[in-house]
Amino acid sequence: MSHIDRIFVDTFGYSPEIIAAAPGRVNLIGEHIDYSDGYVLPFAISDRTFAAMSIRPDRLVRIASAQRRNKIVTVNLDDIKPGLKGEWERYALGVIWAMGVKEGLDVMIDGHVPLGAGLSSSAALECSVATALNHLLSLGFDLQTLARLTQKAENDYVGVPCGIMDQSVSLMAQAGFALLLDCRDLTSRNVSFDVASNGLELLIIDTQAHHSLTDGGYARRRQSCDSVVAKLSVRSMRELSLEKLSASKDLLSDVEFIRARHAVTEISRVHSAVEALEAKNFTELGQLLNASHASLRDDYDVSCPELNVAVDASIAAGALGARMVGGGFGGSAIALINASTTVDTIHSVESAFKNAGFKAPRFFTSLPSQGAEIMQRGL
Repeated sequence: MSHIDRIFVDTFGYSPEIIAAAPGRVNLIGEHIDYSDGYVLPFAISDRTFAAMSIRPDRLVRIASAQRRNKIVTVNLDDIKPGLKGEWERYALGVIWAMGVKEGLDVMIDGHVPLGAGLSSSAALECSVATALNHLLSLGFDLQTLARLTQKAENDYVGVPCGIMDQSVSLMAQAGFALLLDCRDLTSRNVSFDVASNGLELLIIDTQAHHSLTDGGYARRRQSCDSVVAKLSVRSMRELSLEKLSASKDLLSDVEFIRARHAVTEISRVHSAVEALEAKNFTELGQLLNASHASLRDDYDVSCPELNVAVDASIAAGALGARMVGGGFGGSAIALINASTTVDTIHSVESAFKNAGFKAPRFFTSLPSQGAEIMQRGL
């Protein structure tokens, strides 16, 4: 019996009918462009969120968490709609609402994606629930549809105007590959991401600076992009070149221009990163990571002192490249390093954080991992 199975039994008094899991993610490059119809290059990490559930004979939905024992949230199915107050359980309820579920449920969540670290713990929760529901209720949704439904849950139910990247990679990822995703139509292809055989490692640095997308900063960035699109009469940022954007600068505010400049240049960097990976040109890839961070820091203004220190200290220790990842305002950074320098890089970052008076960071690595899957069924 698995850990979440035991907790489900302890909480609800019987075994779950199904258990699904979905991973968090690291976006190698392509930040804050998924809602601009851009291309992104994320991969799934090994840390996962599990969702165990069973159908109930009534219209109640009961949700509990392994991380918040002794508390069960109970909601009538008829009351699950945007505007319903709540906390973490809104992510699960939003998926139930977006998928049009008509049956009562008992749901247990066991999350192992670090919260607030910019590794998309919210998408992991949503996609584990969606995967379990899709199979348990034989709904028949394909992965692209599930991605859009889980995005709808976060956009319209939780109230976070996220793009489609996090949910897509959590559902679609394959072990050993990054996912080149076209955020306009969700077509994708796998790009081999094997740094280990080249003596390299991707170090993930959790700054432990609080990361939240519900405080308005993320929404304001997206509003700036929407305003640029409206003023320049284009469908999305991907239709702009840097030359066209510069020629239209007088039509935009200074803030709108630099936000758009990030989007246009970041989309270009994604394509260059794919070429670098396929050519095994990791020096070029590192330079693209550095350029991405500078753009996010200066043009998009979503970095923070802790992220900047993590990036600068990694580069000072010899990293090929480093950048913040995720929505920003806190969370994690990544550094592409020689595996032989891992200890030195960690010491460099730890020392820089201590000198700056910051909370000690956490470090971990992850190989590109499998996306959402069913772990148990028919218990």
